[in-house]
Amino acid sequence: MALASLLILLTAAGYAVLCAVKPFAPCRKCSGIGVRTRRRTAALCRRCHGDRARLRIGRRLLNDSRSIHAAGTRPQPTDRKAPPWQ
Repeated sequence: MALASLLILLTAAGYAVLCAVKPFAPCRKCSGIGVRTRRRTAALCRRCHGDRARLRIGRRLLNDSRSIHAAGTRPQPTDRKAPPWQ
């Protein structure tokens, strides 16, 4: 049981590091080409819009959590009249 928990924890930590280092992955729909061919016509991929990459799910969750946290916290007050040693 402890070994399975450790394995799950290591897998989650590895994915978090991967999302931090490489936030983008190749598009699954067009295989990272950016163009889809249908009936002898080439069109931009609708999923990645021709960018050939997509944002990973873990990175999207991290970005959303950061924006929620930033929206819910108060900005730090800055008093320009205070001396620098206070």
